[in-house]
Amino acid sequence: MARKLEIEITESAEYLEKTLKQARSASQKERLQMLWWFKIGQVRSHNELAGILARDPSTITRWLQKYRQQGLSGLLEIKKPPGQAPTITGEVLKSLKAKLNSPEGFGSYREIVSWLNENYGLDVSYRMVHYLVRYKLACKLKVPRPCSVNQDPKAIETFKKTFH
Repeated sequence: MARKLEIEITESAEYLEKTLKQARSASQKERLQMLWWFKIGQVRSHNELAGILARDPSTITRWLQKYRQQGLSGLLEIKKPPGQAPTITGEVLKSLKAKLNSPEGFGSYREIVSWLNENYGLDVSYRMVHYLVRYKLACKLKVPRPCSVNQDPKAIETFKKTFH
């Protein structure tokens, strides 16, 4: 026989309902909904709640245990893994920025990959270099726009003179 569900929720039903409406993530809404249902007396057991939320009863037990130990803030905390440390940092990043901002710059991302490998011994992927340069540093490569080989230089000069 399962242990009887006994939990004391310190927050008021109004506060839980207001917080539930303001919650951004689905996991926070789900946990707040659980507490609110307990507070207003809509659910009485783990299995009943697990059925409504479509979660395993062990998950409900884990959430309630976290609420007992750490309170509402501990229950709603969403841990984010730190991820991999950046490969290009410090002086390498500064010199890359300077080279990208110089008039000659780079013609392609492959050039940047080979430049980093030759000058700093860094073996980085094309994808990582593209993401770093394009989105993190917000730089663009120094590549001129293509022009037709069939253009007449005299026609270009005439256009520039008469355009005004």
